[in-house]
Amino acid sequence: MDDSENYKKGRGAQINTKNRFLKDEHVQEHVEGIDDWTEKQEPTQYIEQEAKSLVNKVTSPDVGMWYSMNPYTGCEHGCIYCYARNTHEYWGYSAGLDFERKIIVKTNAPQLLRKFLMNPKWESVPISISGNTDCYQPAEQKYRLTRSLLEVCREFNQPVGIISKNGGMVRDIDILKEMANRKLVSVMVTITSLNEDLRRVMEPRTTTATQRLRLIQELSQAGIRVGVMMGPMIPGLNEHEMQRIMKAAQEHGATATAYTFIRLNGAVKLLFHDWLYKNFPDRADKVWHMIEQSHNGQVNDSRWGVRMRGEGDIAEMVAQQYRTYSKLYRMNADETDLDTTNFRRPGVQGRLFD
Repeated sequence: MDDSENYKKGRGAQINTKNRFLKDEHVQEHVEGIDDWTEKQEPTQYIEQEAKSLVNKVTSPDVGMWYSMNPYTGCEHGCIYCYARNTHEYWGYSAGLDFERKIIVKTNAPQLLRKFLMNPKWESVPISISGNTDCYQPAEQKYRLTRSLLEVCREFNQPVGIISKNGGMVRDIDILKEMANRKLVSVMVTITSLNEDLRRVMEPRTTTATQRLRLIQELSQAGIRVGVMMGPMIPGLNEHEMQRIMKAAQEHGATATAYTFIRLNGAVKLLFHDWLYKNFPDRADKVWHMIEQSHNGQVNDSRWGVRMRGEGDIAEMVAQQYRTYSKLYRMNADETDLDTTNFRRPGVQGRLFD
């Protein structure tokens, strides 16, 4: 792994890739720093903004959600493989370091959700929190927007699904437990590796796997249905850990599981390539070629149903492992649908949907 003094520890991306929507860009002309370049010391910046909308309809047929909402854009976790990095370009930023250091905070998110749910045309179906970026990233400790969104959903009996890799979720176990009693919430905790050395460079500002397993345990003990998301699986880096991750999660109370196979869309291709060769020069070529072999000679595939599973021998080996160990550890054996039948708008009398 790269220990050079120029390596930005605590960040996943090591560069800012060009924003495809911007004609001009800032570049570092002298690596020696003689142009007074200060990027290396730049701290995380929270950019507060009143958004125009929050809940988005999900049109992708292979992501397992109908609607999503994200109180934060950009993510300080800095996971190098994150497909959401590309969305930062729409805001005029880079998918690289900007994505990790310039976090847009939608300060009016709870008000927007309330307005959305009050619309008489809304017929309740589950809404996913963190369909793009992690709703429990470090910014949540300050802004508590996710907590406020959950409070609104509890008031309306609006079911939600949550995906996160941050142990900060334990702060909200009280409300999550109450919602779970009404079948209004399910949680997926992402674990991509039990190898702390790999986690530290691949997901630099996330909680450790040990903390995530503890989170699974505490959620499970509180009666909250919780599963483990193993995504992405990367051949040559973490795909061999699938059984260990699933076994550990099951032992801590997880009853559901899912996985995705690595795909490098847009600027993520350049960021991941740079990261891979800096951190794993001994196997970078092999890992890169195995990803290509799993996406028909490319590192990304946009076809529905294939893009997040891959194809070919390597992807099929991962899929076979998943099927085998899911059955062995009885994952997804007891599917429980979230309850949409008790949705209510405050102040509205009687049943809305009979």
